[in-house]
Amino acid sequence: MSGDYAARRRAAIKEAAFEILAEKGYKAASMLEIARRAKASNETLYKWFGNKQALFRTLVEDNAREARDLLEKALSDNSDPVEALSRLGPLLLAIVTSEKAVALNRAAAGDVFETATLGSTIAEHGREAIFPLLKDLFERAFRDGTLTDGTPAEAAETYINLLIGDLQIRRVIGVAPPPDREETEARAARAVAKLLRIHGSA
Repeated sequence: MSGDYAARRRAAIKEAAFEILAEKGYKAASMLEIARRAKASNETLYKWFGNKQALFRTLVEDNAREARDLLEKALSDNSDPVEALSRLGPLLLAIVTSEKAVALNRAAAGDVFETATLGSTIAEHGREAIFPLLKDLFERAFRDGTLTDGTPAEAAETYINLLIGDLQIRRVIGVAPPPDREETEARAARAVAKLLRIHGSA
């Protein structure tokens, strides 16, 4: 099996998994149904992903990777912290309010009293992976004098609250539409401006 073909098949399986997750929730999403939807064999799914928990863990990891990669790049190439946040904000906001993130979070809420595995996976590869990188970025902002009030951890917490607020949960409960590009960019710019007022020099 060629690498390109295998990549396409894996992508089709992941898309089928997201579709079924959105339609039926985590508990009812079976490997067999995902295989049928993706026109793949059940054996292929188990060979590539191991089990349902591992498959959905992969979906969570994929959804978080883009924001994590951008933060890691900003840390490695000594990007200006404010410039890095300006690039990161719209991307991070789009990721956490996307249809895929909404489906994963709704499934995690429904799984609390079932396997209770999806929520911890989302936390591990979402906030718990992103927050330390944000904290590292804010440590640089404190070192260079961009921020002076508080601590890097406090600034990171402030930024997340300003950027996302209750928008993610409003998306999950179905009372807010996904923000468009203009809205994500405007919200991200406001978050940086307010962050600088709260934690910047007087």
